[in-house]
Amino acid sequence: MVAWLRRWGISFASLAGGLLTLFVFRRGLPRVSWIVGYLLLLWLLVAMLVEVRDTLAASDKRTHRLVLTATEYTVQTLYHGVLLFLLPAYWAATTLSSPNAIFLAVLIILALLATFDPWYRALVHPRPWAGYVFFLVAMFGALNLALPLVGVPPFAALLIAAWLAVVALTPAVCRARGWRWRTGVIVTSLVGSVVAVAAGLRPIVIPPAPLFVAQAGLGWTVATIDSLEPIAGAIHAADLRERGLVAYTAIYAPAGLRQAVEHVWRQDGHPLDVVRLTPVEGGRREGFRTFSRKTAFPADPVGRWTVDVMTGHGQLIGRVRFRVVP
Repeated sequence: MVAWLRRWGISFASLAGGLLTLFVFRRGLPRVSWIVGYLLLLWLLVAMLVEVRDTLAASDKRTHRLVLTATEYTVQTLYHGVLLFLLPAYWAATTLSSPNAIFLAVLIILALLATFDPWYRALVHPRPWAGYVFFLVAMFGALNLALPLVGVPPFAALLIAAWLAVVALTPAVCRARGWRWRTGVIVTSLVGSVVAVAAGLRPIVIPPAPLFVAQAGLGWTVATIDSLEPIAGAIHAADLRERGLVAYTAIYAPAGLRQAVEHVWRQDGHPLDVVRLTPVEGGRREGFRTFSRKTAFPADPVGRWTVDVMTGHGQLIGRVRFRVVP
């Protein structure tokens, strides 16, 4: 029992602390100043660790080995803290039936690895590249979340975060290749540009945090949203043709952010209509209310339908599902 506590006790205490953090922050987003502070400290520690790792690891002095161990543990703790800050926002922004669920899964896996010390020591410590994966994901995820909080549109934040996360690896690249800083900055800037372009070509794979659908629903076509008659269960094709349908979504965005959005109506995964909506104005706790009305349906509307809530650049904010039966 004592041996088990020594090996796993701190990890489970860290997990409990992490769950408490999620509970505390579940109602809102972390402050930008906290995120920036974490990132600056993380970058400085990683840069320092890159410079001194080989020297301290090769030293026979016990003090040097202790300094290396303490630095690595501090970096691991910062990864743990950053990832826990990110999880609530990305959980809210993720559509689990879409490709952007992959990024959320990566965050969860890395958070668990950073939480359990034996796993982290076994999988990450012997592989420096694995540590750089932690660094890239934490840096990118935090910047992608923080920039919209100060008014940067999510798509621009996605590109900037991807570029900066790669450029932040400059100290590690210079150390590994023996390059001067100027050369390292040029190379990482070029690689970061390629990564940013790739992210821009497939923006649907990244949740558009901090945007998320706060409320969604379907109703029959009526005069106003306030008088919308909600629909429960499957919809009959005859009713659909006769009455038409309204998709209602309330989209949360941080104060100061203005974002173009659209509803994409799909039948069995095939897009049929794209309805551009009034741009979302951030700052409303209940979300900015939007809706689209559809009255023209195919001759055979039977099937599984979705209304995808998208940004103007193709990031998926949320999804409304319904089923049409004969």
